[in-house]
Amino acid sequence: MFQHAKSDQDNAAADAATARSETAAAHAAASAADPSNAASPADIKRWRQYLADERAEAAVYRDLAQNRHGEERDILLALAEAEGRHEAHWLQLLGDKAGRPRHASLRSQFVGFLARHFGSVFVLALAQRAESRSPYSRDPSATPAMAADEQIHEEVVRGLATRGRNRLAGTFRAAVFGANDGLVSNLSLVMGMAASGVGSHVVLLSGVAGLLAGALSMGAGEFISVRSQRELLAATLPTQVTLAAAPALDIEHNELLLVYLARGMSREAAEHRVAERMGLLDCDCDPSLSLWPESREAHDEHEAVGTAWSAAASSFCFFASGAIVPIIPFLLGLTGVAALAVSAVLVGLALLFTGGVVGLLSGTSPTTRGLRQLAIGMGAAGVTYLLGLAFGAVVG
Repeated sequence: MFQHAKSDQDNAAADAATARSETAAAHAAASAADPSNAASPADIKRWRQYLADERAEAAVYRDLAQNRHGEERDILLALAEAEGRHEAHWLQLLGDKAGRPRHASLRSQFVGFLARHFGSVFVLALAQRAESRSPYSRDPSATPAMAADEQIHEEVVRGLATRGRNRLAGTFRAAVFGANDGLVSNLSLVMGMAASGVGSHVVLLSGVAGLLAGALSMGAGEFISVRSQRELLAATLPTQVTLAAAPALDIEHNELLLVYLARGMSREAAEHRVAERMGLLDCDCDPSLSLWPESREAHDEHEAVGTAWSAAASSFCFFASGAIVPIIPFLLGLTGVAALAVSAVLVGLALLFTGGVVGLLSGTSPTTRGLRQLAIGMGAAGVTYLLGLAFGAVVG
């Protein structure tokens, strides 16, 4: 009897062990078929966010590609395809827990908005920063290939953004320099005058005078700078005198060879060009084009400089747009400390904005660059205010 009972117990234990083993095997098979079964709620949430961001980034690259042609378009579409592979990875991990699509992060949504409506270098700069901050290298759920992709994508986008930055460099430098100069110099002037104890109407007149004087000075300086640069470049470009003088030269003692040697051509290439100019060889080149690489570079730079009048007008407007901000409170009728406080706040916001734009275009932190601009501008205004106090005390 006892032996029968013990046998029944052993059979029941064996059956339970078998059931547990079968259950574990079933769970293992289910996890292999659907990895989300073994994932924690935090993993599911994170994977869904990755999925949404990958979809948003792919859409950004496709939107940018619509405004590009040729090689740039192909590169952007290839980036979108790569983001699609990453999207497939997260879909596979999520399985039936993918659920309804989540909203992409605010950064991804903002970049997408810019790509759809502007398609400018700002979008590429933001995309570059987003690629550089990819968490895949620290997330065990992402494959090493995906982490490597994101690192390469950063360099690809950096290359695309560089083209836009080069096209924008001159105008952007003038805009940032002019606007910040207007903001800081006129705020300093207003603060210094107010600290000296003069009336608000005198502060306003000083601010208007500072705006006009600074803007005209910037415009005149830019006009002279661009005109001088164009004159220097024009002096660098070769003339076509060789075409007219070549037929009359003595072939035994002609100085045409010296012209090409002076321009940096090798003796062999110079002799070949002399023979072309003298009519001894057929010339298949376009005489209207520059003969030397450095001359072509100078010609391209000459075209990129722009006109002196347009540069002067741009500098005037950029400076004036910044210089008018500090006097807005006085134009609205505010006086005393209230006017100075509002002026400082308005200029501070403008400095944060311009600094943030610099950060975005350079692919660095907008916050850091904005705070740097703010510190420099407010530091200059603060020093001028203290000097105004001292001057007012001495004169008063």
